[in-house]
Amino acid sequence: MTYGTCFFEEYAQILLCALLGREYECLVNRDRPDLQSKDDTHLGIEVTRAMEESKKAQDDLLKDISGVTETPEREELDQIVENGYAYGLQDGKYIGAKELPYWSMALPLKRIIESKVTKMNNGLYGHFDMLGLFVFCRDNIEERDAMKAMEYTRDIQKDLELHYDRLYLADVNDLFVLNLEDGIKDAYRMCSYPITQEQRKDFYDQAVQRMNERAEK
Repeated sequence: MTYGTCFFEEYAQILLCALLGREYECLVNRDRPDLQSKDDTHLGIEVTRAMEESKKAQDDLLKDISGVTETPEREELDQIVENGYAYGLQDGKYIGAKELPYWSMALPLKRIIESKVTKMNNGLYGHFDMLGLFVFCRDNIEERDAMKAMEYTRDIQKDLELHYDRLYLADVNDLFVLNLEDGIKDAYRMCSYPITQEQRKDFYDQAVQRMNERAEK
């Protein structure tokens, strides 16, 4: 597991705890799936990312941050230089050096979902009472995009033995939580949670702190 992916897994867990509550406090950072309840059976969440392969940010925005123009948010830019991560800072405009491979290898949302559903059905993530897929997105997501992603996920896994129960879609500004279970009206399947600038900064700081603590062990 690379340093970069761990940052996003920690960020996801911090975000879920802050926005959705105590159920997510028990999650620990493991592998297959990335976040798991300590009992290994109740809740598992696989964390991944989606980004257009040709997205201009991949090449043009930020790799090593050298040469960035002085701005009023210089403190945040200095943090990106020091830690190598940008997600959650500067309104999502930059990619940090350490996280660049994480995004540059990402596939667009539909293909990521298809890939993760296939792996789930092959038993890669084990069996949990509730299994979720958490997708970080570089582009802003609208409600209609989230609903389309939910419908696509439900459609491709409807005849499979194993299923994701929840789909979490997070861009810099919002978290969409989508219930994939049967027997629910579409009007009640989606909840959205705004993420403020202050929250993003706090989530970033906590994730970096956890990464530093990992490195010291």
